Amino acid sequence: MGPAERRGYLEKNHGYFEKMIMRKKVVKKGAAKKSASVKAPLRYDNTELMAICGARLIWDDAVVFAGTGLPILSSMLAQKMHAPTVKIVYEGGCVDSKSDELPLSVCDPRLMKNTAAALDSRAVMGEILQGGYVDIGFLGGAQIDRYGNINSTVIGNHKRPKARLPGSGGANDIASLALNTFIITPHEKRKLHSCDYVTSPGHLQGKDTRAKAGLRGGGPKYIITDLCIFDFEEKSKRARIKSIHPGVTKKDVLKNMSWRPIVPWKIPMTPPPTAAELELLRNKINPRNAYPDME
Repeated sequence: MGPAERRGYLEKNHGYFEKMIMRKKVVKKGAAKKSASVKAPLRYDNTELMAICGARLIWDDAVVFAGTGLPILSSMLAQKMHAPTVKIVYEGGCVDSKSDELPLSVCDPRLMKNTAAALDSRAVMGEILQGGYVDIGFLGGAQIDRYGNINSTVIGNHKRPKARLPGSGGANDIASLALNTFIITPHEKRKLHSCDYVTSPGHLQGKDTRAKAGLRGGGPKYIITDLCIFDFEEKSKRARIKSIHPGVTKKDVLKNMSWRPIVPWKIPMTPPPTAAELELLRNKINPRNAYPDME
């Protein structure tokens, strides 16, 4: 087709081409409106994700013995979010604390504000914990094995260790005597690892070994990480993947741990943090970012 013929063809079909151009503009405009209406996903860091996942597992009216760090964040968030009658107990002696400020440790004097009782370690460890009143012992650790045993004493051989850690504190008592134990930790091979030393007992060697050892309660109930949540299979007492966090694959979970958990055929996704949960955590509980992102 020559230039003259091409010009004649375009002039003859000008109306048709104009309609097609307008139709494309309308489609693009509608697509733009649709994409603008889709909300961007909420952003959150690992600390916020783990704290929120831990808080959701705490039930109302539970007595929670909270250890330093993420257990405090989770316990305070649960109390201010969905479980207002949760009673938080701290090793320093505060019982049923309703502090508005995030403490830096379990002995922080700020916990005395709005607390039901300011006692001492002997009272909370000897009377409340040993008395069988603690529903949830909330702990962390340097190494956690497949049965929920915790090491916070040494890395390597006990006599010639590669590293010495802070030790038990009250963790052994809490793990031994609380009716249930929640464990919270970043998901890393060095942490989800066989224990070089058992500081705090979980399900020991699995099955009924914990009960045979005379330990009270059901032992570890959950392990909460920044990749997934584990529970424990009823008979073997081995850790089992309960849910996987948004954007995480089963391969991500397994390649970043040193022992293999029970892997169900179908694994649900953990519901992502909501705007309300993040707002409460950031602006009411941890506004100064006292516990930054834990990679």
